[in-house]
Amino acid sequence: MTIAIGNDHAGTQYKQAIVSFLKENNYEVKDYGTESLDSVDYPDFVHPVATDVSKKQADFGIVICGSGNGVAMTANKHQDVRCALCWNKEIVQLAREHNNANILSIPARYTAEAQAIEMVKVFINTAFEGGRHQRRVDKIACK
Repeated sequence: MTIAIGNDHAGTQYKQAIVSFLKENNYEVKDYGTESLDSVDYPDFVHPVATDVSKKQADFGIVICGSGNGVAMTANKHQDVRCALCWNKEIVQLAREHNNANILSIPARYTAEAQAIEMVKVFINTAFEGGRHQRRVDKIACK
């Protein structure tokens, strides 16, 4: 499984911990995030993640910024991307099961690092339920 990840300066530490977790568990990681704590523009690091997911060059994406909002808004501009802003495991599980989210947005300033890693575990290990939810997911995109 290939996971693309991107972050701004607020998400650098979380990104590094998540990448380490993913690599230790034999996931292929495409890292588009900054390594710096200096201020950067989050869209520059999110568009490549969303492009990979949209073009099916990555199975899932993870984006991280301070609030999680800017990165989620950016990712959701891409066709066939369903980026969910989540702050606990329960919301992550529902985003996968009911919304078939394919990018996880993590608000670094509102979650703990260990919590973020647990959210990633749930995200990559939870299947979309389909059924009645598929009908709803099919209505999300503007085509």
